[in-house]
Amino acid sequence: MTFTTDAAARLGIRHPIIQGPFGGGLSTVELAAKVSTAGGLGSFGAHVTAPEDLADLTRRLSDATDAPFALNLWVSDHDPGGEHPSAAQFERYYPIFAPYYEELGLPAPVLPERFHHRFEHQVEALLEARPPVFSFVFGIPGKKILEECRRLGIVTVGAATTLAEAEALNAAGVDLIVATGLEAGGHRVSFLAPAEESLTGTFSLVQIAAAHVRAPVIAAGGIVDGRGVRAALALGAGAAQIGTAFLACTESGTSEAHRDLLFTDAVRETTLTRSYTGRLARGIRNRWIQEMEAHGNKLPPFPVQSWFFGAIKAAALEEGRDDLLSLYAGQSAPNLKHRSATALMDELIADLETTRAA
Repeated sequence: MTFTTDAAARLGIRHPIIQGPFGGGLSTVELAAKVSTAGGLGSFGAHVTAPEDLADLTRRLSDATDAPFALNLWVSDHDPGGEHPSAAQFERYYPIFAPYYEELGLPAPVLPERFHHRFEHQVEALLEARPPVFSFVFGIPGKKILEECRRLGIVTVGAATTLAEAEALNAAGVDLIVATGLEAGGHRVSFLAPAEESLTGTFSLVQIAAAHVRAPVIAAGGIVDGRGVRAALALGAGAAQIGTAFLACTESGTSEAHRDLLFTDAVRETTLTRSYTGRLARGIRNRWIQEMEAHGNKLPPFPVQSWFFGAIKAAALEEGRDDLLSLYAGQSAPNLKHRSATALMDELIADLETTRAA
């Protein structure tokens, strides 16, 4: 049995359920494939994937499922001052991180040639790989890219945190629009105004976006179960994107320490922070967030902050520590129940089928 909506039909999926894309190594082929095979849309956050590796990633996803899946990229690959910081700026930034490098026994870092892959190179490789769905955040790809997606039959999905962003995506001809509210775990993907000024709640954003754009709207943020999916559909969404509940599943790329914390009282205190990447994101408060807050606006911009923190996070993972990790989580995390993608999808689908039969 299926529960079809305009959004599900456009994506070619049986159920209006989308797994949120996780960046920073938290996405896995296994998780995306299980969600897609079950009738939802599995997603893979590929913004840290090298352009030359995108074709292989697409092949592995295609081999793992016959159903549609999405690859996700970040349109904006740096913030002001974050593309090519000078050696002097690099040396000024390092003292913020030096105590943690020393604590973890890491060597002092050397200024790299680049801090992040360029979107223009990644999207070129993505178009060659031709995934069924191209989802993106932090902006809108150029007109030629969207036209090429239409020519190749690649469905496009853009993310908005405000009505103005939803309208901009709609005007650009994006196929579907994710209305992502402040409740969501992970990054606030704003692109027209600062993230701190773009904190509309999910259900308010869904209602106003659905009333002002032609493209089907996907609700994201604060949805972890069937009740949330039903509420999103009732308010005008054509599908629901679920992040934290899938992040908590063993098939995701999260560490065991991160997954375990998602089922504790620690998730009662999620907060917005720039300490992970330099861009605003929601996660569980821990030592890293608390100590980074003391530096205020002196933290480096994206992706420099992310690059410095990356080595610290990797070392903390090796030691099984959670005090120096990025612990993404949404505000509805206290209601998490499932630790497997199969169990979560089974319950979500059963809830939708019950609703349809009523």
